[in-house]
Amino acid sequence: MKRHGELLIQEHFSQNRQMLFLCGPRQVGKTTCAQTALPKALYLNWDIEDDRNTILSGQNSVIERMATKPSVIFDEIHKYPEWKNFLKGFFDSTSTDSIHILVTGSARLDTYRKGADSLMGRYLLQRLHPFSVAELIQPRLLDEEYTAPAPINPTLFSNLLNYGGFPEPLLKANRRFSNQWKKIRRNQLFREDIRDLFNVHEIGQVEVLAELLRMQSGQLTNRAALARKLRAAENSVSNWISLLEKVYYSFPVRPWSKNISRSLLKEPKIFLWDWSLISDVGARNENFIASHLLKAVHAWTDAGLGDYGLHYLRTKDQREVDFLVTRDDSPWFMVEVKTSQERLSPHLKYFYERMDIQHAFQVVMNKEYEEVDLFNINRPVVVSAQTFLSQLV
Repeated sequence: MKRHGELLIQEHFSQNRQMLFLCGPRQVGKTTCAQTALPKALYLNWDIEDDRNTILSGQNSVIERMATKPSVIFDEIHKYPEWKNFLKGFFDSTSTDSIHILVTGSARLDTYRKGADSLMGRYLLQRLHPFSVAELIQPRLLDEEYTAPAPINPTLFSNLLNYGGFPEPLLKANRRFSNQWKKIRRNQLFREDIRDLFNVHEIGQVEVLAELLRMQSGQLTNRAALARKLRAAENSVSNWISLLEKVYYSFPVRPWSKNISRSLLKEPKIFLWDWSLISDVGARNENFIASHLLKAVHAWTDAGLGDYGLHYLRTKDQREVDFLVTRDDSPWFMVEVKTSQERLSPHLKYFYERMDIQHAFQVVMNKEYEEVDLFNINRPVVVSAQTFLSQLV
């Protein structure tokens, strides 16, 4: 099955000489996309002893193994303490239009970027997300933000919602396999990525925190309350939540405010990258839409179409809309998620009438697909989730 990531890689190296950093969760398909897009590349995985020894032996050893290969893929190299200096030297010594360097990683490569980063100007970043409705229908390069609506097979849509967007459990669509896969991935996430990569000793407490976040997905995050439940300092809880974001377990959605500093002080809502972990139907539906919107704002931003953000709206008198997508720091469209209710939310109408915003969608999960170009509608409207998501990424 063709992936959006394969198209990203091929497009990048057809236009750019910089390294490509492809980051994303464990088991999301980074290695498969990399090797499919660059079939003649030398593949070096830091977790494989021979490959690690090659990297530790220096740039010339890698070049020798490349021989006539036009590309090299470094997988999980960020686990090497000197990885940035290594890549800087390797890029500078091999920098030509004919040598392609792809770097993949399951802990966020983008978190290592700093103002004085030695790799500045030497790489571009793309983020690979789980499968989405639009990707299952037809992966595409992003010349513009949205595309025409298209139908998805109802069984495939149901499998995506229930088994998640990670390739193996989605394509197998088998409950027993899915449960086994989730258990193995969880162990790798906590026992390898968090404990070893970030040198965290309180793994048990971090696992309990992850379970609490799973149970309250989409709710306001009260760090003080979480700290009391974990019998830990609030600063520790904040650090652990940050770690869970770095390894793509969860992601925050913060409130929108014209005053950015004030917005950042308010509590975010926290969602999971794997929505299939959530048992409550309503919470899973909301997380499902949140994940699709996050994928869209990341893809649009990484493609250079603008600077996009994902937020929620909430007033002091408890009026709330689930999601707001911004473009270049200005509101673009709102999304309210419902399982089956088709009566327009008064909160959606309230914000639409008071904000300079183009679109307001009440996305209904159980509503059947309709052949409607939703981004041509400039009023609050009730829409099918299948239709809406088919127009994204």
